[in-house]
Amino acid sequence: MAVKDPTAVERANLLNMAKLSIKGLIESALSFGRTLDSDYPPLQQFFVVMEHCLKHGLKVRKSFLSYNKTIWGPLELVEKLYPEAEEIAASVRDLPGLKTPLGRARAWLRLALMQKKMADYLRCLIIQRDLLSEFYEYHALMMEEEGAVIVGLLVGLNVIDANLCVKGEDLDSQVGVIDFSMYLKSDDEIGGKERDGQIAAILDQKNYVEELNRQLNTVSSLHARVDSLEKSNTKLIEELAIAKNNIIKLQEENHQLRSENTLILMKTQHHLEATKVDVEAELQTYKHSRQGLDEMYNEARRQLREESQLRQDMENELVVQVSMKHEIELAMKLLEKDIHEKQDALIGLRQQLDEVKAINMEMYQKLQVSEDAMKEKNEIIGRLEDKTNQINATMKQLEQRLQQAEKAQMEAEAEDEKLKQEYVNKSESLQKEFSQKEKQLLQLETDLKIEKEWRQTLEEDLQKEKETVSHLRLETQEIINLKKEFLKLQEKNKQLKRICQDQEAALQELASKLSESKLKIEDIKEANKALQGQVWLKDKEATHCKLCEKEFSLSKRKHHCRNCGEIFCNACSDNELPLPSSPKPVRVCDSCHAILIQRCSSNMPKWLLT
Repeated sequence: MAVKDPTAVERANLLNMAKLSIKGLIESALSFGRTLDSDYPPLQQFFVVMEHCLKHGLKVRKSFLSYNKTIWGPLELVEKLYPEAEEIAASVRDLPGLKTPLGRARAWLRLALMQKKMADYLRCLIIQRDLLSEFYEYHALMMEEEGAVIVGLLVGLNVIDANLCVKGEDLDSQVGVIDFSMYLKSDDEIGGKERDGQIAAILDQKNYVEELNRQLNTVSSLHARVDSLEKSNTKLIEELAIAKNNIIKLQEENHQLRSENTLILMKTQHHLEATKVDVEAELQTYKHSRQGLDEMYNEARRQLREESQLRQDMENELVVQVSMKHEIELAMKLLEKDIHEKQDALIGLRQQLDEVKAINMEMYQKLQVSEDAMKEKNEIIGRLEDKTNQINATMKQLEQRLQQAEKAQMEAEAEDEKLKQEYVNKSESLQKEFSQKEKQLLQLETDLKIEKEWRQTLEEDLQKEKETVSHLRLETQEIINLKKEFLKLQEKNKQLKRICQDQEAALQELASKLSESKLKIEDIKEANKALQGQVWLKDKEATHCKLCEKEFSLSKRKHHCRNCGEIFCNACSDNELPLPSSPKPVRVCDSCHAILIQRCSSNMPKWLLT
């Protein structure tokens, strides 16, 4: 007969007990009315069975005073694996009456049953077997397939509604004993198999309703996402409307500038028409004049051509100035955009610089910490080497003892053989001595076993220390890699600083150019205002000289100052001043002392400010 594994038998028995307790609890709850109190016996037996299942194969943990074996440690892990279990753990810790870890574990089981999430919590715990191995042996029920079967059976408990009062109950001093009399079959239970089909149908309906609730929770999360997307869409629409308003404002400014341009062109056309009318009137007067004034007429024609050329030059200059104005405005806008972009880039670069500085500080701190850790680890390595030397010395001593013991055993055996051959007659005395020798041999064998076990433990300790040494070497390699990365980050930081300095210098140059362009634009605007504010005075309105108040004639010609608007005769405006730039002396206005240029002949005297 093959000998069965006792741990496997224990797991099978606990699984069968869990099946019986869960089945009995569901059947009795459905017949009783589904809502259960803490005094309900099948419910109490279910908690006792669950406690035995969780205690199976639990590792003994050494505490300060004694050995500790409790199920609160693995149950406390659920809080980290399943975020919804944080409320249960917090409420269990806050309960005032609980003093032992076992009492907290019992309260946790009751709260999980009331929440109908005991199966989910334990399923998360079973999946993480690497974490469970810290609390359970490899043959424990929670580490084998029986634990998964029990978790599947716990899903059926979602049919039950439990109303348990955990606060006033004494959970620390309860004795967990399984009452097997509740699970023995009677005649009434054998006859009640007809109700199993109804219970199964009700359980299926309950599970279907719970699945629908979970799907509805997912639908609500999708609705929340749709609402967030709608909010972001409305924000984007508002930004688009703001952008459209900005475009409309820019278009209005463009229309205003075009209207100003058309007004300037209209004014220049009016001035040209007025000059043309004046020229035609003067030509008619010259036709009716004497033939002796032909030379004056030729001079007038020549002056008229010069003035027309000057007018065309002025018009061309005006067009050029208008185009220059538009170009300067465009350049101003482009420069402002470039400045804003460069400022944003500068802000981003400064933020990157701050981040790099923070990273450098963190890396420097990590480097210091790693250097301290390296020093500590080197000290630990030295200590471990001393320990290994001590262990080797003790191993050699043990081997010497073993050899001595073997020699002693061989000598004892040889002596026994000699005594058997020589002293056969003296059996009684020899038997006494033989029994003494056997006792000595037994003692030597026990000593050998103890020494072998000690040697094995020492070898295990040596292996662990070698592993720690290899781990420390890996950590030193990681620290060297971190130093290399830190040097690379320092080089990148220097490159970024250089780029930032270059960009700041470029921004300063752009700002100086922008200030120069602004000054030029202001000068052009002032010149345009000066030109727009001056108006030609008509010849028909001017009849007398402003200074001598004599009537104008052929001998006394009209002279018009473009700067101040005063009109003089040729006798009064004969003030001439020498200039270094011109070979001839220049005429000057008597009232404003502006330099004058003759536009027309004696009957058409008009003067411009230069």
